[in-house]
Amino acid sequence: MGRNGLLQSIPSKMKAVAVTEYGGVEKLEERKVPVPIPKENEVLVKIYACALNNSDILLREGGYGTDTKSSEKAGWKREAISFPRIPGTDVAGQIVDVGANINPACVGEKVVLFPFISSAPDGVEHMADDITLMSSECDGGYAEYITWPKELCRAMPLSSYVESSSFIVSCFTAWHMLEKSNVVPGEKILITGATGGVGSYAVQIASKVFGADVIALVRDLSLKEKMIELGASEVLSYKSTTLPDDVIKAADGKVDVVLDVVGDPLFSTCLKVLRNGGRLATSGAASGAVTQLDIRTVYLKHLSIIGCTLGTRKEFDQMLDVIREEKIKPLIDKVFPLEKARDAQEYFKRSEKFGKVILQNKPKD
Repeated sequence: MGRNGLLQSIPSKMKAVAVTEYGGVEKLEERKVPVPIPKENEVLVKIYACALNNSDILLREGGYGTDTKSSEKAGWKREAISFPRIPGTDVAGQIVDVGANINPACVGEKVVLFPFISSAPDGVEHMADDITLMSSECDGGYAEYITWPKELCRAMPLSSYVESSSFIVSCFTAWHMLEKSNVVPGEKILITGATGGVGSYAVQIASKVFGADVIALVRDLSLKEKMIELGASEVLSYKSTTLPDDVIKAADGKVDVVLDVVGDPLFSTCLKVLRNGGRLATSGAASGAVTQLDIRTVYLKHLSIIGCTLGTRKEFDQMLDVIREEKIKPLIDKVFPLEKARDAQEYFKRSEKFGKVILQNKPKD
């Protein structure tokens, strides 16, 4: 038995892929679960695409550690996850039903979802202690339906569900890193992990929106032309044995800002190539979360180290406006059907990918 939605018949059960406990991809299980019912001020969204992020992998692996023990298994808030949990933060879909206090005229709207709920005021909502992040503190987008506050739904920036889903967390994170680093036109920026989701969007935003001069770090220099098309002025391989010298030569001096998502393997290089008074923004640790730091380097060079997670609703809306203006291009590496979530995560983790990996529920004709 299903229920009558305002746009389409809504089944009582839906397909979802849930994490059952910390572990490998075998802990991702396809299940039939009840379709959620929108509460007051919420809408029901039929999910057509959900992009993958490193946070999906770290959620399953328990890879965030805790405040007291870096190796302890925990989720994004550095606390235990309540399993089973449906992962996925990057949802694009269509509103098909509404809860109380919501005008049903919104049914049929194609939307992307701002990825977290917070009680904090505008401008600091991403720093609140009570953040509810989709996929961490509540179920996310590896499913056919999701309920979400109507006020956190935004008009889809592009006509494609797959393309629209590709921006939500990666591009949002890159945007926030640049905003928080106070980047101004003409500054020289080094971007690590430049072929990944955050890095590839950061190259575009830094060069085409903020007017910066971008040096992109990649593994394989065969991607050099692609990176230049995205806006990089110089492209270097992080495998170089003379990397700090390479960066300083490419920048014709030291750089103003580093945007880093790699972590430990490149951390010392990032500090070394910054000018006095430079800024390092970090939003990830894809290749190592624990590093050694000579604190003297920080204070003697007057460096600022800036931690970046998520961002504000204002930044999210600014980002969507720029996407609609086609200043930033969607970058899709590969699309998998929802039921192939295990394959998608394995591909995401092992592949030297260029852009985003997406899970898709195809609309019925």
